Amino acid sequence: MNDKRPQVIVLDRDGVINRDSPEFVKTIDEWVPLPGSLEAIATLSRAGFLVTVATNQSGVGRGLLTAEILEAIHKKMTDSIRAAGGRLDGIFVCPHRPDDGCNCRKPNPGMLHQIASRFCCDPAGLHVIGDSIRDLEAAQAVGAEPILVRTGNGRKSEKLLPDDSGVRVFDTLADVARALIEDLPL
Repeated sequence: MNDKRPQVIVLDRDGVINRDSPEFVKTIDEWVPLPGSLEAIATLSRAGFLVTVATNQSGVGRGLLTAEILEAIHKKMTDSIRAAGGRLDGIFVCPHRPDDGCNCRKPNPGMLHQIASRFCCDPAGLHVIGDSIRDLEAAQAVGAEPILVRTGNGRKSEKLLPDDSGVRVFDTLADVARALIEDLPL
């Protein structure tokens, strides 16, 4: 029996979809998409991938923004993606601070397990795209494919990768989208 379930893409948010900020993205106006990211998500959606976001948002736990503001930022993001012809199939958020000891904050794999459960798939089949080492470590913790983009913190993160890491590295999310679509079976 051939399993034809769609493949699931997991995107980090800040530094992959939108500009990152060391002071956190705390308002709707501070959420600014990276060039080509919205179109890349649309391309992945049209190719049949399920596209999700898994994002650490400790600004909520630190009191820098409310859950309602985060929800409004995510509405702007999903509306922008929809306007570009794409869609998000889910947004998974860890609102905890780094010292809270939760299992969902990357590099822990909690959000990836949530995504796999929601879409009834093996977490090892996920394609996890991020700009930080913690994104890659979360992917590796569940046996998923870790993919690094050089946007956001990606160039700094790339320098920390061992030569034999096996992590595929791309300049942008659009480059990842092209490669994943080329890898699809006919």
